[in-house]
Amino acid sequence: MFQDNLKALRKRKGITQEELATRLNVVRQTVSKWEKGLSVPDSELLIKLAEILDVPVSRLLGSKIETAEQPDALAEQLSRINEQLAIKNRRAKRVRKAIAFIVGGIIAVYVLVLILATVLTFFPDSSGTTTDSSQFTEVVVEKD
Repeated sequence: MFQDNLKALRKRKGITQEELATRLNVVRQTVSKWEKGLSVPDSELLIKLAEILDVPVSRLLGSKIETAEQPDALAEQLSRINEQLAIKNRRAKRVRKAIAFIVGGIIAVYVLVLILATVLTFFPDSSGTTTDSSQFTEVVVEKD
């Protein structure tokens, strides 16, 4: 597409490959390669080329300039992305809450087991005797 536009616009202006090459400070073979589609100019040369041929770069490249629909489409796409991120964040928050609830429950059960073990070990059972009385010794302290 570029090569066809370049050749047509150059001929319409009545400029030879040699003249165009001289204005762009390149050799004629370079312009020939562009017109054959074997290579393309860099961005600086593309801008100079568009100025010499009195056309916008987009016309030279064969593309049409986007209308105002593009920003609207972009805004709509960004809006959809934001919605998806919000949904993902809500799901992640729910998962974190569920994990915190489960971990909290496990800790609560562990604390209750420790308390129950302590109560059964150090306090008398229903018969009135301690669970393991042989482990306790009597200490008497005399005061002078």
